Amino acid sequence: MSGTQEILARREKLLGSNVSTFYEKPVHLVKGEGVWLWDADGRRYLDCYNNVPHVGHCHPRVVQAIARQASTLNTHTRYLHEGILDYVERLTGTFDRHLDTAILTCTGSEANDIALRMAQAVTGNTGVIATNHTYHGNTAAVSQLSTRMPPVGGYGGHVRHVPAPDSYRPLGGAPGSAFADAWAAALEEAIGSLQESPFGFSALIIDPFFANEGFPELPDELLARVSAVVRKAGGLLICDEVQPGFGRTGTHMWGHQRAGIVPDIVTLGKPMGNGHPIGGVVANADTLNAFRKAFRYFNTFGGNPVSCAAAMAVLDVLEDENLMENARTVGAHARFGLERLAERHGLIGDVRGSGLFFGCELVLDRPEKTPASHLATRVVNEMRERGVLMGKLGIHQNATKIRPPMPFSRDNADLMLSTLDDVLTGL
Repeated sequence: MSGTQEILARREKLLGSNVSTFYEKPVHLVKGEGVWLWDADGRRYLDCYNNVPHVGHCHPRVVQAIARQASTLNTHTRYLHEGILDYVERLTGTFDRHLDTAILTCTGSEANDIALRMAQAVTGNTGVIATNHTYHGNTAAVSQLSTRMPPVGGYGGHVRHVPAPDSYRPLGGAPGSAFADAWAAALEEAIGSLQESPFGFSALIIDPFFANEGFPELPDELLARVSAVVRKAGGLLICDEVQPGFGRTGTHMWGHQRAGIVPDIVTLGKPMGNGHPIGGVVANADTLNAFRKAFRYFNTFGGNPVSCAAAMAVLDVLEDENLMENARTVGAHARFGLERLAERHGLIGDVRGSGLFFGCELVLDRPEKTPASHLATRVVNEMRERGVLMGKLGIHQNATKIRPPMPFSRDNADLMLSTLDDVLTGL
């Protein structure tokens, strides 16, 4: 079997340069099962990172569903098949009654691209607002939203950015109402700027958990205020549920439900098919039909029978194995463990999260809240060396990203915590 350096050389030759990998020493994976991964040398890793295998790597019910449908029929939606109808009916049953139709895609990027065009079709405007530390995919349209990787040629003029919410260093100088007031004011300013431009205001797109921004603890009233501001201005609210969706936060099936709001459009991706490529856009029938009228859209692979079978199996497993409740209880246990570690390690400045998406922000000194971005990188790589895979994110790239598959157990959490304790002690 090829060694790491040989594989990296082949990747560069065949896939091009600058193809990203995780960790300073990339991991050569050959097998996955549940919350575990194995490399080419037979070493086992605890997966505390991946939300793509949402119900666990290679879950047998999902694998069987894919194999069964692939051996029967796979085609596109210009032929009739009931699999997509059964799935969309069940999927929309988990949403507010207002969100009753869907378009299925292959990726979350495609879903967000469609969502932006839906907002254009409904409002007649093209201006869009996102946070200044967001990520919503890699099509030409949604890449315009990113500030970390500005598009070649610059922004098209139709995008405005608002500050990424930061509960540890809150806009307005204080948590609660001051934070909400300041963020709503920034949003109103961005909307005003678009309304004075040729583009007008079509939509605000957010992850309601603000995962890439560092999953801040938001004031209860913040997103309700945001929703009201958007609607008053005639725009649509798009919630990207790729990361907080499908029960990950432990309290609700969807991140926007946890936040107490009902968006106009919801986008879905990575965890939907447990690794099989499927994404989607959920909206009200009037919104979706406005898009259908304005754009001639067809996706060859979106909503194919095999992808729908995989996605239906994911919903079955979530329900039958009670995985949302598992996320709630195990996540609470893990977060309490991080809080205990914070009592012993001054590097931990803040602990936050919900369900099986949690972590801690690492700082050089607590009073000044100075981001320990470089040390966060070291922590992630040291954890990898000890057989635990996790990541980092946030405005300052100093928050640990712990987002394991949903069957993650208390024993798994304890192993992660003890390993993290060892790593922080070593630093």
